[in-house]
Amino acid sequence: MLNNYELNKMKILFYKKIQNIFFKVIFIITITILSVKNFVYAKDKRSVTEPIVPKICKILIANDQSRTTDIQEAILYCAKKHEIVSLISSNKGNNNFFSGPIIIPSYGGLYIDKKVILSAINDPNLYDKGNKTCGLLDNLGNGCKPFITLNGENSGLYGFGYIDGQGGILLKNKKYTWWQLATNAKLHKKKQNIPHLIDINSGYNITIYKLNLINSPNFHIVSHKTNGLTIWGININTPNDARNTDGIDPSSSQNITITHTNISTGDDNIAIKSGGNEGISSKNITIINNNFSYGHGMSIGSETINGVNDILIKNLSLTNTTNGIRIKSNLIKGGLVTDINYENICMINVKNPIVLKTNYVNIIKNNKEPQFKNIFFKNIKILTPGTLTFDGLDEKNIIEVFFNDFHIKEGSLWIKNNVIIHGNIDNIINEKNCLLY
Repeated sequence: MLNNYELNKMKILFYKKIQNIFFKVIFIITITILSVKNFVYAKDKRSVTEPIVPKICKILIANDQSRTTDIQEAILYCAKKHEIVSLISSNKGNNNFFSGPIIIPSYGGLYIDKKVILSAINDPNLYDKGNKTCGLLDNLGNGCKPFITLNGENSGLYGFGYIDGQGGILLKNKKYTWWQLATNAKLHKKKQNIPHLIDINSGYNITIYKLNLINSPNFHIVSHKTNGLTIWGININTPNDARNTDGIDPSSSQNITITHTNISTGDDNIAIKSGGNEGISSKNITIINNNFSYGHGMSIGSETINGVNDILIKNLSLTNTTNGIRIKSNLIKGGLVTDINYENICMINVKNPIVLKTNYVNIIKNNKEPQFKNIFFKNIKILTPGTLTFDGLDEKNIIEVFFNDFHIKEGSLWIKNNVIIHGNIDNIINEKNCLLY
């Protein structure tokens, strides 16, 4: 028969066991709620529908001539009426417009008709910011204006035609192209001064719809400090060896939807960033129903210093990209990346299906600690073997990921450092190809 001491000891052990079970159940319920919450709410807070082309107030006809002044003046005139300019082919079948830098103000826009090509004139002097460095190498690499700048509110680019950055054409009075200049910068450990194709600065309710963007000298679309951006139905196509030709880079921006796009490029297909000294994070971004061919994949970073959060990436097909899903940062540009949701992702012939690296360039200087938390993966299918990397900074900055319905081809390689992975993984793969969206 047990004495009082032994009875009390058994009671304490029993209650401790019940307590442990209770907290484990609460933890599982909490994680489930968090997972559901993030998949439902981490997205653009706007109600986004397919864009409608604004009323056209002026038509310009192609004639193979430099049209910078014509285009710019027409845009400014129509913007005052909250209407846009249309570029169309001539009756003789001429489809080409050539222009230097264009600025589109609030309520302004361009409609580029089917088969029409708006080409960036390949003269670095036209894009120079004033220091006569555009088209050259230096240690800064910020000497060029973009080809097209969208400012203010309710401005946009529309149509079924083409915007051609002419990245592979010899520059005026030079013996190299924009792309060759970028390659030389890497060889000489310098920065290239090259224009972006399209910049959006401090924009609100901006639209880019149904266009084809080709041969960009550098980044195709960059949004900076923008609240409200819809990119719908565009095609981006630039050679896979054209250095630093990111497809779409939302930077320190929020309430963005990117959908029905096809992106093939020489760098990140999409890269979400939050750099600079403004302290503005990138958040509430929906990337849904898109297809990537060659490129460096769906990236976040490397600039994450101001934080990246509440991102939904859903219905994405990646074929022949170098990377699939990538989050990258380092000890100079690092910040908190959290509540990132990947759902219905399919990859085939992707060398690195998942890459999460907190210090991807191995910087030793420890100013900013990158943290990757609450990274959710749901219904992921990796149809061919590849390398999956989860590389946390240290034991204090551990990567935390959650897997749900995660399928990977047998023979894949795993690299895991300072990471906690919740959920199950299997090798059951029935599909031979990824569904295109």
